[in-house]
Amino acid sequence: MTLGRDYVVTLDTTPIQEWIESLPKNQAFETLEKLKRFNEVLFTDPEPEVGQTPKEVIWTKNKAKLYRYQPYKEKTNKVPILIIYALINRPYILDLYPGNSFIEYLTDCGHDVYLLDWGTAGYEDRHLKLEDYIVDYIPRAAKKVLKTSGAKEITMFGYCMGGTMTAIFTALYQKKLPIRNLILLTSPIDFEDAGLYTKWLDKRYFKLDNIVETLGNVPSDFIDFGNKLLNPLSNTVGVYVNIASNIDNEDKVLNWKLMQKWLNDGVPFPGEAYRQWIRDFYQENKLINDELVIRGERVLLSNITANLLNIVATRDNIVLPQQIEPLNDKVSSKNKTLHVVNAGHVSVITGKRAVAERYPYIEQWITENSK
Repeated sequence: MTLGRDYVVTLDTTPIQEWIESLPKNQAFETLEKLKRFNEVLFTDPEPEVGQTPKEVIWTKNKAKLYRYQPYKEKTNKVPILIIYALINRPYILDLYPGNSFIEYLTDCGHDVYLLDWGTAGYEDRHLKLEDYIVDYIPRAAKKVLKTSGAKEITMFGYCMGGTMTAIFTALYQKKLPIRNLILLTSPIDFEDAGLYTKWLDKRYFKLDNIVETLGNVPSDFIDFGNKLLNPLSNTVGVYVNIASNIDNEDKVLNWKLMQKWLNDGVPFPGEAYRQWIRDFYQENKLINDELVIRGERVLLSNITANLLNIVATRDNIVLPQQIEPLNDKVSSKNKTLHVVNAGHVSVITGKRAVAERYPYIEQWITENSK
């Protein structure tokens, strides 16, 4: 039996058969039906289709593509939104499924939404640094959004590491580009206490240079394994216990399949960008201390004057609240909000509570600050 992508397990089913045979006839039949459905979900069901909100490519550079969503719909909100995602995982978590899509929600509310998809780094991209993405990609994408939309200002939206990159970009380009709003979703800024990552990535023990020079690009499985270790039982065995317990609830089955597809669909982390991310942020905490230098220019978060919405998820074990909150004290924005929600790193933007609570809140904030 194969579980996920990389695990092969051989099971002796004799005890299970004996247990089922000992059950009353009706209960045994029901149990067999659930086991059959469990087997179908794991091995034979087709993968759900993700990222279904209509879009068009309006600009490319190397592997990156800039998408405009639902371009044929009327845009009643005149300040366009440019979404920047992390260099790891796929950005379709923001457009997971109809009715469970942050991008779909924004476009249905009349917003002009764009997303910069980094694509999949190849071996030839191993020398790309964070500063290459921040200086060579994001500004050009922002200018393309302004030109395409005909708008005079732009809203920047960053999620996770993409939010860190967006904050750096905003600090560098606040005076060069008309950035009206900055929205950051679970985006680390202060790395003094990053929980277990602080211990694991200690430069005395974590051989960063050896990893990058050996691997070139860092495989997604390498990063995913580290994330799973934050809560190993829940992130391995617990995943299958959860779906087995809800196998007769098709809504939960669909959501489970969507999340497993996304979690197992990672992309390589360009080697030099990974080296810079670990060393300059996790190991040396340069950003919050005004010590980060990008292409010869020091990054000062105090240069940010855009309206700021900074979102913290209290159950996030990837980016802890104390990594996010200090930004509000560093920026020069007159209008700044720290919004704390009871959610995890992913459930903050997907799932029923996200649709019912977070989507309307963020959309209303954008609308009110785009007039």
